[in-house]
Amino acid sequence: MTFVSVTPVANTTPRGQTLAEKLLSRSAGQTLYAGDVAICEPDAAMGTDGSIPMALDYFRDMQDDASLPAPAMPERLVFALDHYGATSGAKALALQERARSYALAHGVCVFDIGEGIGHQLMLERGRVLPGQLVVGADSHAVSYGALNAFGSGIGSSDFAGILQCGQLWLKVPGSIRIHLTGKLPSYGSAKDLALTMARRLGAGGANYLALEFDGPGVASLDMDDRIVLANMSVEMGAKAGLFPYDERTGAWLSGRADKPFEPVAADANAVYEQTLTFDLDEIVPQVALPHRVDNVVDIDAAGDTRIDMVYLGTCTGGRTKDYREALSVLREGGGVAPGVRLVVTPASDSIQAEMQQNGMLDEFRALGAELQPPGCGTCCGTCGSIPTDGMRVLSTANRNFKGRMGNRQAQIFLASPRACATAAVTGHLVDPRKGTQ
Repeated sequence: MTFVSVTPVANTTPRGQTLAEKLLSRSAGQTLYAGDVAICEPDAAMGTDGSIPMALDYFRDMQDDASLPAPAMPERLVFALDHYGATSGAKALALQERARSYALAHGVCVFDIGEGIGHQLMLERGRVLPGQLVVGADSHAVSYGALNAFGSGIGSSDFAGILQCGQLWLKVPGSIRIHLTGKLPSYGSAKDLALTMARRLGAGGANYLALEFDGPGVASLDMDDRIVLANMSVEMGAKAGLFPYDERTGAWLSGRADKPFEPVAADANAVYEQTLTFDLDEIVPQVALPHRVDNVVDIDAAGDTRIDMVYLGTCTGGRTKDYREALSVLREGGGVAPGVRLVVTPASDSIQAEMQQNGMLDEFRALGAELQPPGCGTCCGTCGSIPTDGMRVLSTANRNFKGRMGNRQAQIFLASPRACATAAVTGHLVDPRKGTQ
């Protein structure tokens, strides 16, 4: 018997990269893969009035003389004063003033109280561009992934590190590919898709992974839809929720981007932890029941549940499209039902101005809604209209754990703008496909 020695041929094809791997490789200036550590200079970093004061304390502790010096790269920083308002109390307003004073002393951009939610303003005002790394000291900085950027939340200590040296380190996450087919039906929404994903993955099913959206269904989603999905990726534990760049992205950035940008695309041979496919045609109205974002059922299976308060707002559901959809339901139903409180809090001043100009604000008032200034409002329970004990609240927000809206004795449900408006009209949790009659 003759044995032939065969020399194996090395595979010279380089491993492909996911969107997360490519974006962090670009920021770090070297080729990186899941599990590697990236030392990066973020293109922008946003802090809020809920995270900046602690970051300033950490920053002071880093100094030998306990001073509070100027930050590194102040031009890349944004301070958003969006979590507190007039009803938050003197201590909270003092924290805002501390952040504002430091920013003004060192040339840091400030989104001041009443301008809106920091994440929405970062997107609207061109502070996030494709191909960038943009972080925020608030978990919903994942919203920036809608624009083909690596957007991720960081802690106050990480933000202090950026103040100190303009850098941070991140472990490159593995990725779950979210393959989308079809098109959302008229009664379906991106919120329904996000809740469907939470139902399938669970609240921790994507812990320290990136969700990368792809497939033919992506093209049917407008930018508001993509922001919702990127925003809620963190509710499944994800480090980022990332979208490809396409014509819709470019059109949305037209007039907003004031400098060149370089989009990033995943490689065809990129390696994923798993692939989950969702047919948009099959998405039906969902509701997250108290007190978990993954405690999700089809809304028509939720039973006859009384709703006392409806909240339309937040970085998940406070854009013009959300209000347009809700308003169509309110018109059809003739306004807010007796005993129901409907609160409207636009995500930004530009959204509020648009609604004022086209008559939507006046119509909301006429139909029984309470209007609040742009900002986080009631969502995190630090300002706005706090629900009373025993109240059942249906919200377009992203979280419903106990105490989220400032009262542990309230129950929070999450649903789409249409479903929320249907509840405002009927006083009950109702499938919006059944109408308001």
